Amino acid sequence: MPSLIHMAAAGARTAVASLPSLRYSLQSLRGDILGGITAAVVSLPVALAFGLAAGLSPAAGIYGAISVGFFAAVFGGTRGLISGPTGSMTVAMAVIVAAHSDNIAEAFTIVIMAGLIQMMFGLLRIGRYITYTPYSVISGFMTGVGVIIILVQTPPFLGAPIAAGGPMATLGNFSGMFNDFEASALAIAIATVAMAMLWPSRYDKYLPSTLIALVVGTAMGVLWLTDAPTIGSIPTDLPSFHLPETDLGVLVRAVEPALVIALVGSVDTLLTALVGDSMTRTRNDPSRELLAQGIGNVFTGFIRGLPGSGATPSTVANIQAGGATLVSGVLAVAILVVMILALGEYVGLIPNAVLAGILVKVALDTIDWRFVTRMHRVQREHLAVMLLTFGLTVFLDLVAAVAVGMIAAAVTSARQFERLELDSVVSVPLLDRGFLGANDDDEDEEEIDLYSARVGLVALRGTFTVASSSKLIDTIGGDIRDHEVVILDFSDTIYMDDSAALVVEQLVDTAKTQDTPCIVMGLSGTPAQNLHALDVLKRVPADRIVGTWDEARETALGLLGIKEA
Repeated sequence: MPSLIHMAAAGARTAVASLPSLRYSLQSLRGDILGGITAAVVSLPVALAFGLAAGLSPAAGIYGAISVGFFAAVFGGTRGLISGPTGSMTVAMAVIVAAHSDNIAEAFTIVIMAGLIQMMFGLLRIGRYITYTPYSVISGFMTGVGVIIILVQTPPFLGAPIAAGGPMATLGNFSGMFNDFEASALAIAIATVAMAMLWPSRYDKYLPSTLIALVVGTAMGVLWLTDAPTIGSIPTDLPSFHLPETDLGVLVRAVEPALVIALVGSVDTLLTALVGDSMTRTRNDPSRELLAQGIGNVFTGFIRGLPGSGATPSTVANIQAGGATLVSGVLAVAILVVMILALGEYVGLIPNAVLAGILVKVALDTIDWRFVTRMHRVQREHLAVMLLTFGLTVFLDLVAAVAVGMIAAAVTSARQFERLELDSVVSVPLLDRGFLGANDDDEDEEEIDLYSARVGLVALRGTFTVASSSKLIDTIGGDIRDHEVVILDFSDTIYMDDSAALVVEQLVDTAKTQDTPCIVMGLSGTPAQNLHALDVLKRVPADRIVGTWDEARETALGLLGIKEA
């Protein structure tokens, strides 16, 4: 197996060689070195904690940070983005590990398949659509992930072992965890959280709060409160390759959980990429980013590491320290490799409570406080979507939460669009004296009644989609029956989807049933393409499809049997 250090060095050379357009300079290299060091220091304690929280080992978290971080840096499409284990991916993986505890190879087969799905997302350029996830769904999901981490980390926070089975198992065993209560562990955990939260943010770019918390908490466990449970020894060599399960039954069962990992990781990565873009004022390539993340997760599955995605804290730390290219990501990985090889034997001295405290701090940062603190001001529909997604995330599973949340958000948005689209419909009678050209001096009043309105106008202005299609018939159908001729005006119609186009066919059929001739006016662009593609106007004679108002008037006069003055 090639050394990861050599791979990192090769990646750095590739990175530098591929950056001529960025005018790579000594100043850029300095920023990348500082960014890489900072990102590695931020990633180390979090990766250790996430590996343990997923039901694996701290080493699995480090392996994941190295693998995903390296490939995402070399092949990614976002400047300054750092990848590795994240809270949402850890929660998803913890469920999979618990379900396959008797055959851990199946769990990593799922990771490999998830990486392949992400690569497919990138090749099919699906990334740009994932970013359309409504904010209320994202907020509920991230807040739910934060709550899950806090619930799951409560036992080690108190000195008890983690309950297998996720948040529900933890809640079910809430009273039992006090039987294993360790005051030393609680003291260390509280000190760790306090140090992580109270550390001045202005010093974060020099010494990240999580690293300070790790050092302080570990020192308490080593020098004073020595009876607190520790994580134990971890491997200090590079990981070995393990072949996945290839049994057909295993592969079929792996599809659903692999899709969970792929979707969660993709959303997490692209949101982090947007954060990075806002800081660097650049624009990421979502498809390339997903392809890179997929490659990293496939490799991670082979070395049995924790799958990862774009890590917002590490990315922000990297960019703030000066990291502006993929070189900083490669250097961060190289530093992690050196750390695990040189300091691995000391990692086993870290108390479980320290990692639990760090994860509680990460969970508190994951919760969307910006939305939570404004819940009383949010529209009821958006609040309902957020709470629904949050509840399903905590009490059911992540994919169901995102899927149902997306559906609920789509329904909510459809209701809003329905009102907006129906407000754009104009249905008015056209007085004979104005539209047909009659006036008060006309001698032949038998042909034209100056106070009648035999022609009706239905103007569809703006955009019409499935959101309003069901109500268009109810809104317009009655008006059609009140006239002898109806003009369907599409002059200001910008867009019309298939559902709205088929409703137009129902309008034409309603008019035909009432023996009311239809005139179609101003049809062009996308609405014309959709109507003709679906053969919606097959019952409208070609001479009644006109382009201008004057042509519509002339046609209406002919249908009414009136000679033009």
